[in-house]
Amino acid sequence: MDYRYLKAFILTAQHSSFSKAAKSLNIAQSAVSRQIKLLEESLGEELIIRSSKKVLLTEKGHKLFVAAQNFEKMSNGIFERDDGRPLRIGILHGLLENWCSPLLVKYYKKYSRNIYIHVDTPERLKRGITEGKFDLLFTTENIQSELISSLKLFDEKLVLISRKDIDIKNLHQYRWIVYNEGDNLFTISKQRSNDMIVVDSITTIVNLVRNGVGIAVVPDHLLKKSDGLKNYKIPRPKKSEIYMSTLNYKVLPKMIKEFVDIVKKEIQ
Repeated sequence: MDYRYLKAFILTAQHSSFSKAAKSLNIAQSAVSRQIKLLEESLGEELIIRSSKKVLLTEKGHKLFVAAQNFEKMSNGIFERDDGRPLRIGILHGLLENWCSPLLVKYYKKYSRNIYIHVDTPERLKRGITEGKFDLLFTTENIQSELISSLKLFDEKLVLISRKDIDIKNLHQYRWIVYNEGDNLFTISKQRSNDMIVVDSITTIVNLVRNGVGIAVVPDHLLKKSDGLKNYKIPRPKKSEIYMSTLNYKVLPKMIKEFVDIVKKEIQ
């Protein structure tokens, strides 16, 4: 089938008129007739019975018309639903708990789109956007490739927190409360603590430290003055930058641009 001429056939069948189809396509009536003839030749079948008064579809012409209409509705529906589909965000837990929550509030004052948010490690988040699972990432990794690009949002300051005064040179003497085996406490202490809690919730980590259970390293934007915690500068501080990543669209889809605009306004 020569699909280039299918639209002329659909409109002619829909209006039962070459002239009305020509008007819809903004071309000459003779051009519509010619396109349908070429479509028939590509199929080796007659689709329309022509007469001076009426356009009649053959049996196969009618079947093609029904199938073509269904296809057109389905294809249009794909792009209509794309404009209204959920926004899928991948993010680090600490960013979601504090930094991202106010952005969501601002977003929903303007929009009503569904949002799916997934928390994971930087490595898994990067893999997820590459596999098409996420539309936006907020992570510490600067991803620059043919498929993905990242925009730096801000520097994240990490601090060591404790309920009571501690000896910064002997961190291994205290109970560590860490997010995972890649936690910053492992890199800033020369010795590893034998007393440890591993919990993948930044909120829980801060709550445990607040109640004197142990020490932890967290982003300073998670802390409140009312927490009453001791803050220490990290020895040999590790630089932490926060990036927003997305696929390299020539033009951002509406669903992504809505949220990106909120983020950019926030960091200005």
